[in-house]
Amino acid sequence: MAPPYPQAGGHVRILVVQESDWIERGPHQSHHLFERLQQRGHAIRVVDFDIGWRNRPRANLMVPRRILRAPPKVVEGSAIEVVRPPTIAFPVLDYASAFLTHRLEIGRQIREFRPEILIGFGILNAFSGIRLAHRAEIPFVYYLIDELHQLVPQQAFRGVAHLFEQANVREASLVLAINQALVDYAVEMGAGRERARVLPAGIDLERYLSAGDGVAVRKRLGLDPEDLVLFFMGWVYPFSGIRDVAECLIAGEGRDDRVRLLVVGKGDAWDELAALVRGRGAEDRIKMIGFRPYAEMPSYLAAANICLLHAHPTETMRNIVPIKMYEYLAAGKPVIATELPGLAKEFGRDAGVIYVPGPREVVSKAIELDRSGRLQALGQQGRAFVSHNDWKTITDSFESYLVELIKRGGPSS
Repeated sequence: MAPPYPQAGGHVRILVVQESDWIERGPHQSHHLFERLQQRGHAIRVVDFDIGWRNRPRANLMVPRRILRAPPKVVEGSAIEVVRPPTIAFPVLDYASAFLTHRLEIGRQIREFRPEILIGFGILNAFSGIRLAHRAEIPFVYYLIDELHQLVPQQAFRGVAHLFEQANVREASLVLAINQALVDYAVEMGAGRERARVLPAGIDLERYLSAGDGVAVRKRLGLDPEDLVLFFMGWVYPFSGIRDVAECLIAGEGRDDRVRLLVVGKGDAWDELAALVRGRGAEDRIKMIGFRPYAEMPSYLAAANICLLHAHPTETMRNIVPIKMYEYLAAGKPVIATELPGLAKEFGRDAGVIYVPGPREVVSKAIELDRSGRLQALGQQGRAFVSHNDWKTITDSFESYLVELIKRGGPSS
């Protein structure tokens, strides 16, 4: 592995462009990496998109440009500057206007901030960013943590989004992906194999090893020591399958009254789940906690017996490996997951992950595993699997990729 950048001759200015809310969403791979890079002395600036505007009342059709200082997600003391270009707050027009306003903003940042490298996580602003970076002879790294076109909410636009995404992977100086399935996906779309690399998610193993036994969290939430606690954290999408698990639990599937579900997060389907729980009087069996700071998550994980990634096998979920999978395993917890191609390729059958056909099978499988006495052994197996995914090592690798591209000079595609 190449030495980290400070040994190579100085700090760099990095411009990050994405089409999600840097402050509201996450922490994602990007937060972990760039907050650590800022801690090492690099200058980081983010151009983002207020994806949650539809969930808030708006007085005006046009949302003005804003410059924000992001509170830290994972690294205490980090304060990344976020630039949010103006947007027309109207469905479809929000993305159409962003295509123009983000292009103008990226051009402005290239002139004023003078980045030495650009990193893109989106579709439209990455498309503009690549071309502006090439014109300025700056390398551009395209980072895939999802099949991005599948996340476009309007299905009619996904074909066009796929064409943009395909152009991005073909023209980026380097394509990084969070797992091997997404690297293969990028290569299929035209990225040269020599320009596509895996940069996996990381974990702070020491944080989980010192998290305690979860007794205090259980007591605070009204969970008994003998309860079998199933745990999910993160953004609750409609396709996440959480409602299916809740319905099975409420219906008494498996005939085991000790099973409880703990959900920490929020998201598109959060209110729907909350309404189901209230409507069925299931607050004692299903505990819902809004997003908590990243530093608190190990204590919640310590309170769990089994963690879940029970999404429906949709195209959106086909090749992704959410960062929560590594955090579940770092906490020493077995994971019950839908058998998705990306997960199966990344973790196989010997990493503490037990696969089920879909979310409706989660509760019965959890009871089966508990009765078999295998939970502790599976948890140890998972922790061993992710023990080399330390965030320092991952950040060193990322930093080295950036240094190599900068040293090479030009767009390098």
